[in-house]
Amino acid sequence: MPDPTTPPPGPPQPPPHPFDGFPSPSPPAPLRVVVADDNPVVRAGLTALLSGREDITVVAEAADGRQAWEAAQQHRPDVVLLDVRMPGVDGISALPYLVRIAPVVMLTYSRESEIVQEALRRGAGGYLVHGEFTADQLVAAVRDIKEGRAHFTPTAAGALLEQLRREGSPSATPLPEGLGGADATAHSGPATPSVNPSAQRPYALGNFSHVNVPVPAISSENLSQLQPDVGQSSSAWMNGRPTAPDRSRYQLSTREAEIMDLIASGMNNQQIAATCFISEKTVKNHINRIFAKLHSTSRSEAAAKWLGTAPGSGRGVG
Repeated sequence: MPDPTTPPPGPPQPPPHPFDGFPSPSPPAPLRVVVADDNPVVRAGLTALLSGREDITVVAEAADGRQAWEAAQQHRPDVVLLDVRMPGVDGISALPYLVRIAPVVMLTYSRESEIVQEALRRGAGGYLVHGEFTADQLVAAVRDIKEGRAHFTPTAAGALLEQLRREGSPSATPLPEGLGGADATAHSGPATPSVNPSAQRPYALGNFSHVNVPVPAISSENLSQLQPDVGQSSSAWMNGRPTAPDRSRYQLSTREAEIMDLIASGMNNQQIAATCFISEKTVKNHINRIFAKLHSTSRSEAAAKWLGTAPGSGRGVG
């Protein structure tokens, strides 16, 4: 018979936690980024945009390729955002040296397919053309490049496809049995003449004789890493080359043009105000005047006209 003075047994106690006494994991260190662009407005805008994320910090800015290389050596960043056209040492020339230190993403207005292809040959881990991505997509690209996942906006992806189609070389890896072996010549038209990949139009960027760095060839493996979700705009073309929008007809002031560039990059009014060192009220006043001059009622409509992607917007020769 149980002793009435003995308290009833309590609920069973859980076993001790196997990780009691272990220190809590510390939060991951923020991604360290170097921003290289000769336009101080673009640099400031990118810095404001990226530094607003908890997991990203901009450790240095650079106005040309030499400054970018010096900053990368000093700070050892996780990612470098690099413009193409800069005074002194341009981005294409600096690229082979920078990729030895950190992954590099080209972030530029330069759309020429030759430049895109050369940047990829020299080791760029991605190629983003201004106006073809949103702020969130840029942030995602920075995070992914650190993990080895490439990002390309539509213009750069098109340049990659052009290169693959032009070379037309057989795959280095044998295809599975039964694929690619059928004879289609009986139903095909005249053979397409081969194109010499070296017979590309020359350009001034990157022609430094002391650059002698092996670069990877573009292959189907590279192409499989394309990120189709980055950017939705497509560039206009003339004679097989992308052309630049004709913005002179909008008659924007220098300040209005700067703000319109920032709007097109996806920045909100608060970020624009911080970038330009003006109040949000002043930003709104500028935007109202911009909308009136562009005959637009929304940021997306104004950006499409400014970038030349709106129907009937027209472009001038770039």
